[in-house]
Amino acid sequence: MTIFGWLNDQLLRMQWLSDLVRQLVEQGMGLPVSGRIGGSVHFFIYDTVKIFILLAVLIFAISYVQSHFPPERTRRILGRFTGVRGNVLAALLGTVTPFCSCSSIPLFIGFTRAGLPVGVTFSFLISSPLVDLASVILLASIFNWPIALAYVTVGVVLAVIGGTLISRAGMERHIEPFVFNSPVIQLEDSEPGVRERLRFARDQVIDIVRRVWLYILIGVGIGAAIHNWIPGSLINGLLGQDKPWSVPLATLIGVPMYADIFGTLPIAEALVARGVGLGTALAFMMSVTALSLPSIIMLKRVVRTPLLAVFVGIVASGIMLIGFLFNAFAGAFV
Repeated sequence: MTIFGWLNDQLLRMQWLSDLVRQLVEQGMGLPVSGRIGGSVHFFIYDTVKIFILLAVLIFAISYVQSHFPPERTRRILGRFTGVRGNVLAALLGTVTPFCSCSSIPLFIGFTRAGLPVGVTFSFLISSPLVDLASVILLASIFNWPIALAYVTVGVVLAVIGGTLISRAGMERHIEPFVFNSPVIQLEDSEPGVRERLRFARDQVIDIVRRVWLYILIGVGIGAAIHNWIPGSLINGLLGQDKPWSVPLATLIGVPMYADIFGTLPIAEALVARGVGLGTALAFMMSVTALSLPSIIMLKRVVRTPLLAVFVGIVASGIMLIGFLFNAFAGAFV
């Protein structure tokens, strides 16, 4: 095994933690991991602890980076670019600003009020909840690096294409008038020091963990149930890779749900382990994070139905296309 492979297994996949939890379940609780109960307990404890450890470390590091890109600075940077270049930059900036789909809406209002093109703001709106640096590491810890990098690439491409199409469609007239009259909050231009950035990163860890811990527990619990209790024949009958409706169905199932990407990853992991196509599992994950019903309801308050329909249609179509592509080329990621 290469050094990189060993580091990947021990630091990201945390094989040591899996072995430790296995000993706890089998020797401490007397439950064989090969059984349903023991397997469920092992899955739940191992995935929960692993995700929280990675989440705390990654959010701290990413928030330190994010402290260089507060909303006002992000707005100023985006304001320098127009056209496709603006969409590309907005999508890339979305990857270093890990906001959920609902918390991205106020930024969308601020960016629009500040005069940024609507297509640029939508590229940011798509990218920010869908792709962030923490999701790359977590995807690599659950699957592998090729899958993680491919996911980020297609997520950014979807954000760029989605924002560009909305811009070309001339949908600005479908933004509610009050958005343009909302005050823009100007942040202080003083540059925080290292101590302030560290404090900001610590506070972000506390805030994000406080907001997502329940979704993580629910997601891991559902993943444990899928992994050990729901018959594989039933899962494959609904979402099997050979079923042409699996990707659209997974996308549709994900829309009514609301969870952070950290809560959907254990479900995607369990689905793939039970034989569901990689693209189907990722389509479900992407629809939950980018098209959740609460975020759609919030967005409806600031845009009119035609623009909302175009946004949902573009993102849903892109997610399904990505799902079909990942299913078709899943062998390339092994």
